[in-house]
Amino acid sequence: MLTRKARGDTLLADDEREELMMTRRGSPSPSPEDRSELHASLATDEKETAATLATPMSVKDTWNFALLVVLYLLQGVPIGLAFGSIPFLLKAKMSYTQIGVFSLAHYPYSMKFLWSPIVDAVYSKEIGRRKSWIVPIQLLTGFMFLWLGVHIDDWMSQDQIAVGTLTAVFFVLIFFSATQDIAVDGWALTLLSKDNLSYASTAQTIGLNSGYFLSFTVFLAFNSPAFSNKYFRTEAQDYGLVPLGGYLKFWSMMYFAITLWLVFLKKEERSHLDENDIDIKSVYKIILKIIRLPHMKSYMLVLLMAKVGFIANSAVTALKLLEKGFSKEDLALAVLIDFPFQIIFGYYAVRWSSGARPLKPWLWAFCAHLVCCVFAMLIVSSFPQDGAVTPTYFYMVLATTVTTSFTSTVSFVSMGAFMTVIADPVIGGTYMTLLNTLSNFGGTWPRFFVLKAVDYYTISTCSVPNADNEEFSCASEPGKSLCQEMKGDCLMQQDGYYYVNSVCVTIGAILLFTYIAPTIRYLETLNPKLWKLPKDES
Repeated sequence: MLTRKARGDTLLADDEREELMMTRRGSPSPSPEDRSELHASLATDEKETAATLATPMSVKDTWNFALLVVLYLLQGVPIGLAFGSIPFLLKAKMSYTQIGVFSLAHYPYSMKFLWSPIVDAVYSKEIGRRKSWIVPIQLLTGFMFLWLGVHIDDWMSQDQIAVGTLTAVFFVLIFFSATQDIAVDGWALTLLSKDNLSYASTAQTIGLNSGYFLSFTVFLAFNSPAFSNKYFRTEAQDYGLVPLGGYLKFWSMMYFAITLWLVFLKKEERSHLDENDIDIKSVYKIILKIIRLPHMKSYMLVLLMAKVGFIANSAVTALKLLEKGFSKEDLALAVLIDFPFQIIFGYYAVRWSSGARPLKPWLWAFCAHLVCCVFAMLIVSSFPQDGAVTPTYFYMVLATTVTTSFTSTVSFVSMGAFMTVIADPVIGGTYMTLLNTLSNFGGTWPRFFVLKAVDYYTISTCSVPNADNEEFSCASEPGKSLCQEMKGDCLMQQDGYYYVNSVCVTIGAILLFTYIAPTIRYLETLNPKLWKLPKDES
């Protein structure tokens, strides 16, 4: 365990201060020869990185980069539905606690390291190491989308939605998406040339964000009757242009088309890594040895704690705006405007994350993200009392959305670049999946508890008693609807959102200054070879 940051250390200290911290931890101070060698190595890395970024990608790498973007986009489609659209559509009929139950469907994406060795070790040489998994998984996802597209509109129209059934179905979909991610992550390490390997995280950022925003913001906008009537219809209708079932059927066809293209037109070239076949048991043993590395334990702890400060903002703020009267189409429009910025941010983030300190932008983005969480809470608290959203208020929401997304993109790309550097390509899919899984799980495990805490700490009662002449809570949407039917008003004594978000941001700030920042600075000083096992152990 690392010691607490000494008084006087700045958040982003220089290399001399990092050496001092390493000495305090009991690590030997580097000799002048080692320091000179390290600085020379870092200078060489920076020159090579600058040369790589200045040199355009080859035609082959360009097409392979485009393929990675498409595969990550397919992965982002079910994620955008499960993490974004479905909770928004359920909010009108469910409490935060029930939405927290649905969030359990996210868990396969955060537990995929459990079966990633199987994906890495079991494959057909005729089909290809990665295509052996990508092809069947995408076909299964396509068939499941087609089946779900036939039934889901009926499910969502019911007054009492079967949360358990919906959670189980999306649990399976996210399981498929997570398995595809394992294979694509591993393929990315050999699909791009060594000089352009840093662009793998950019492809992931662009693809995942594209799929996510198509299934979240774009879908919500075109699914909204108000948005459809305002911009595309001359006669108002009570349904949107794109129903959920139709959207799922469309993407089932896209899954089939892209998968068939992979089968017949894209040949997976054998890598030198494929010659070193490792059985499943050996891969699990290697993973255990990697986890036991002292610096890996510190890194894992950072990944598991890093998103605690942001989780209330990401899980509740948008839902709270909807609850107060901000329309779904306005919120979707704000994030839709944000989408092109994400593409630009992803491009520049890979440049900022190159060089000797790829996690330096991550630390800056961490600080900015905490500040954005505070501003978002203030914006929610200042929602117009009359419910009329003015252009000024909309632009405030838009500015906060873009800034928050910017910090998330920089964090994602910076961390992805660091993972690419330290990952062992011999078990590339498993290694990258382990690291990505821990990062995802850091944002998944607190979500259920945060949503439940918002309900727990919210005190809101209806001004009119129920049929039994008893006071009842209208903190949840069903209670609020009942209160409105009885011509009553919901009297909010305490909104749990502000309490929970404040606690999360405070915890995040404390963790940043006492553990995360000093640990990250220390990990960046390690030689990438120390993250890999010796050949006689791998």
